[in-house]
Amino acid sequence: MAKRGKKYQEAVKLFDSEATYEPAQAIELVKKAASAKFDESVEVAVRLGVDPRKQDQAVRGVVVLPHGTGKTKRVLVFAKGEKVKEAEAAGADYVGDADMINKIQQGWFEFDVCVATPDMMAEVGKLGRILGGKGLMPNPKAGTVTFDVTKAVQEIKAGKIEYRLDKAGQIHAPIGKVSFGEEQLNENLRSLIDALNRAKPAAAKGVYLKNIAVSSTMGPSARVNTAAFR
Repeated sequence: MAKRGKKYQEAVKLFDSEATYEPAQAIELVKKAASAKFDESVEVAVRLGVDPRKQDQAVRGVVVLPHGTGKTKRVLVFAKGEKVKEAEAAGADYVGDADMINKIQQGWFEFDVCVATPDMMAEVGKLGRILGGKGLMPNPKAGTVTFDVTKAVQEIKAGKIEYRLDKAGQIHAPIGKVSFGEEQLNENLRSLIDALNRAKPAAAKGVYLKNIAVSSTMGPSARVNTAAFR
């Protein structure tokens, strides 16, 4: 096991490794334990009672966090015609069609999220391997393949995040920064868990929310009482 630094070891002393905390308590501890010189992200890991190998138990979706993530995402929109002006007016950082596709093929990746109008997907599909490998491929389920580019861009800028079950049956997502107020982080956490509850597959049996842990980028995690969200 990798040796932890002194700051981490001091932070661990604030936590009871055997305890589960109420959401507000967990967030308070995580903020108190954060000691990095930068504004750490606050992240949530949720273990779900589903089988990630089964398609009918897949959990994937999006949620707009009421207080955002603390990070302004750079949005690229693949569009043409009037949709170019619409995307620019909505606040997209980059807008284009073949020109943007060529730039990406040449190794340009100065963006965080891609949106595409449906009529562009045949061309954008050429980037499947490149964008897919980085989790950047536009997807209808994530609301990033749409003719309503205004809504898509504005929601992303406002703090929309995508969540997706990994191979270990977990969801990992940011809910803000250490500099956020406790109430802001608490509301963001609740919004995410509410979205996961709504996304519960019909095929899922038994306990759905098995474990929830909150941590900062460099700090230890606090286990959260899942009963608070049932």
